[in-house]
Amino acid sequence: MSNINFKDYLNEQLKDPAFKKEFENETTKLESAIALTKVRKESGLSQRDLATVSDVPQSTIARIESGANTSID
Repeated sequence: MSNINFKDYLNEQLKDPAFKKEFENETTKLESAIALTKVRKESGLSQRDLATVSDVPQSTIARIESGANTSID
C-alpha cells in the first residue's frame, strides 16, 4: 500500500464536482460556526444571552457553534 498525504488526497477528491460542492458547503458552515463563536465570546455573551437577543433557542446556538446541521426558523 502506498502512502498518500491528506492534501494530495483532498486535491484528487476535489476534482469531483459533487464532492467539491459538498466540501465547500461544509467549509462555509465550519467557518460560520467559528466566526459566530468568536464574535459571541468577544462580545462577552453566553450562548443563552445570544439566544435571547437573537430570538432563537440556546440549543440552536450550540448546534451552530458545534458545526451541526441546523436550520434557523
